[in-house]
Amino acid sequence: MDLKQLWKQRRTGFWNGILPYLGYVIQSGVAMVFLFLVIAFSAWYTSFVQHIPAGFPIRWITLLLLAPLVLFSSYRTYLHPADIVFLRPQEYRMHEYLKNSFARGMIYKTLGMLLVFVTLWPLYVRADQDARPFGWFILLLLLWKGLSSYGAWQELRMVQIGAARGYRLLRWALAVLAIAAWLWQSPQRSIWFLLLLAVVYIVALRIPLKHRVSWERLIQVEQGQAGRVMRTLGWFVDVPSSGQKVSSRRWLSKWGSGLPWNAGKAYRYLITKTFIRTEVFSIVVRLVVLGMLLSWWTAGSYFGIGVYLFFLLLAGVQLGALRRSHSESFWIMIYPISGESRRSQVLGFISNLHALVALLMWLPMLAAGWSGLSMTIAALVLGVLVIYLMRRSQGNKWLKEEEDE
Repeated sequence: MDLKQLWKQRRTGFWNGILPYLGYVIQSGVAMVFLFLVIAFSAWYTSFVQHIPAGFPIRWITLLLLAPLVLFSSYRTYLHPADIVFLRPQEYRMHEYLKNSFARGMIYKTLGMLLVFVTLWPLYVRADQDARPFGWFILLLLLWKGLSSYGAWQELRMVQIGAARGYRLLRWALAVLAIAAWLWQSPQRSIWFLLLLAVVYIVALRIPLKHRVSWERLIQVEQGQAGRVMRTLGWFVDVPSSGQKVSSRRWLSKWGSGLPWNAGKAYRYLITKTFIRTEVFSIVVRLVVLGMLLSWWTAGSYFGIGVYLFFLLLAGVQLGALRRSHSESFWIMIYPISGESRRSQVLGFISNLHALVALLMWLPMLAAGWSGLSMTIAALVLGVLVIYLMRRSQGNKWLKEEEDE
């Protein structure tokens, strides 16, 4: 069996199933919106680089932008549950299959990291009086990106889940520490420190027990990656549902448990638990945290209003994915709950949550004080308008889908 060819066939088969939907995505206007955002950002960024405010925290901004890109690692293996049986006899040769996944996962994300770094460089070199050399900076990023990717791959092979989580935290801590040391310390001191960190981390990776091929974990990760692609397409067009990662999150398990047991709250209970335990929760939390930081940073400006509305729109799109949760479940259809009640409960939950997100991201804008009060109030009014329009759009789209069925 040619395992390299098998990987290529599966990759081609997956993306051939995705390509027909891309035409609908482009027709939805997302390409024009993206082009407009690129043009608007380019104009703002050019002006900002030419008029950098005094005391601008460029090193913190560089750390916040580059550290996640150095750390981000994900791999597409295109493995199926049946491979546990049919490919296991080839386990001793599976490195021929998996090395393509590792290489592709690292190369594409490295290119994205370099694109962001090149974009950031004019701002960094003008704002930091003690800027690091361009070539050495890129070399540092490439080395730590390779080390982080290697560490993430080893985490997938670890026998114990707890060990994998612990090493993930270690990888995050070391990457952030390495970039911070490079930015704040002199190159002569930081280079030796970074080499020491790298050696210690590589040695530490040899300690945990590892599978030759962690079949179950790789298949689970692959299902999550494929499901994420399909859910993203689901924002623009109806696509077949796919499995998604479910997390217990016991610290939030009581949320929704106080709802009364009746038909008027049954679907709200279900959608609350669905939000808590799926990836939508973690995505929305990350958007809220980043949106709060940027709203605070840009408070009192027209650009700040644009940033606020942009993140509010992104959060609304993510929350809108809850509308499709359980849409193909047979049991939902036989419960004694009317379609109108189900629709109102879900849309009500999404709108209330969207309003909470809008409030959390708006509060940091108060840092602008009285001088930016008009901008702050305008952002709040526009945010309420965005929530109303998205609620109305989702309701109309749901009604149209039910009529088509």
